[in-house]
Amino acid sequence: MLRLETGEEVFEELVGWARTERIRAAAVPMGLGQFTRATIGFWTGHDYDRRTVEEPVELVGLSGSIAEVDDAPSVHLHATLGLPDHSTLSGHLIEGRVGLLAELLVVTFPRQAFGRRLDPESGLRRLELPATGRGRERRTARRRGAR
Repeated sequence: MLRLETGEEVFEELVGWARTERIRAAAVPMGLGQFTRATIGFWTGHDYDRRTVEEPVELVGLSGSIAEVDDAPSVHLHATLGLPDHSTLSGHLIEGRVGLLAELLVVTFPRQAFGRRLDPESGLRRLELPATGRGRERRTARRRGAR
């Protein structure tokens, strides 16, 4: 678990932590807390339609992954924000400035490295998972012992 403090920016903190801890592969299955500023994007097929909120909002859900691009951590996150009128805003998290706190569960995969190869068709970087040993990229993660 990671706890982020008031004023910290989620990407800056996760990238710094991953660099310090030499994390090359991780999943972020959940996060919660509060943001005082956040930018969410919706992919239109050629760029992100962005919406920024600059008021306290609840971080209702956060998920994503940490990989490596050019020997540096690459963080990809999606978030659901609870707005003051009890509606939600969700999508690709572009910026998240912590309000009171943020708590994130980060699951690391030691001795593995995820990458993000640029997909020329979409213009986005797609997650690359380690090979399965059969000469092809692994598409799904399986629990040890699962069939």
